[in-house]
Amino acid sequence: MNGIINLRKEAGMTSHDAVFKLRKILKTKKIGHGGTLDPDVVGVLPIAVGKATRLVEFMQEEGKVYEGEITLGCSTTTEDTSGDILERTPVTELLEEALIDEAMESMTGEIRQIPPMYSAVKVNGRKLYEYARAGQEVERPERQVTIYSFERTSPISYEDEKARFRFRVKCSKGTYVRTLSVDLGVKLGLASHMSQLTRISSAGMSLEDALTLDEIAERVAEEDFSFLQPLELGIGDLVKIDLTKEQAEDVRFGRFIDVNSNETQVAGFFQGKLLAILEKRDEEYRPRKVFL
Repeated sequence: MNGIINLRKEAGMTSHDAVFKLRKILKTKKIGHGGTLDPDVVGVLPIAVGKATRLVEFMQEEGKVYEGEITLGCSTTTEDTSGDILERTPVTELLEEALIDEAMESMTGEIRQIPPMYSAVKVNGRKLYEYARAGQEVERPERQVTIYSFERTSPISYEDEKARFRFRVKCSKGTYVRTLSVDLGVKLGLASHMSQLTRISSAGMSLEDALTLDEIAERVAEEDFSFLQPLELGIGDLVKIDLTKEQAEDVRFGRFIDVNSNETQVAGFFQGKLLAILEKRDEEYRPRKVFL
């Protein structure tokens, strides 16, 4: 069984939970996911099955799109609604929407983030959330991410000395949208947190086409595996190169080939099918991963 699944992950489960359940549903062990989602976050979770697991790293590279809600007026220990209140800065008057929009625009491009303590990033062999649960604070490594767009998508609403609005962000892999929400509050001089998040696009898959675990289980029971999408969907942002018959034969035997490209890695296609991931060495390309 080989292919890619557009899973609609529901709230209350980790990405690992989703993979564990799919292994039981599909009765196969070779399954992996193309980008972690926090337990409270819902939305698109690309799942690789069989040979497609060799493409997970490329699926993760492609940009992602999220829609969610930011609450101004209080921050939390986890930077989302699951944590305890950390700080309050009551919103007692109307905020200028133009200032918020300007602040969001200023956060686009390449930026640096410090991962939240409640995250799966490892420091000295332990996950940050393990330190956090033990009440320990450790130095966290900065990471560089890219924010392609970050914009408010709703009017601001006010309640209980808090302000809320919807947003949409397109970002690179490794971005913590929770942290982006907190950093926006810092720019505005207000405590803040991410109060809701949905991933609507990842690895070229959209939320409107995603299936829940229950829907997948129903189809499997009916022996309908049409939800398995082809490997070709998993090449991420890799440039696609069409190979000649002679080149395809060389690739199958692990030989170097000459390809007109300046990319470090490319996806080699033959007769419309993904044949291999090719890696540049000197002036030629060698097969890095071959899909026979």
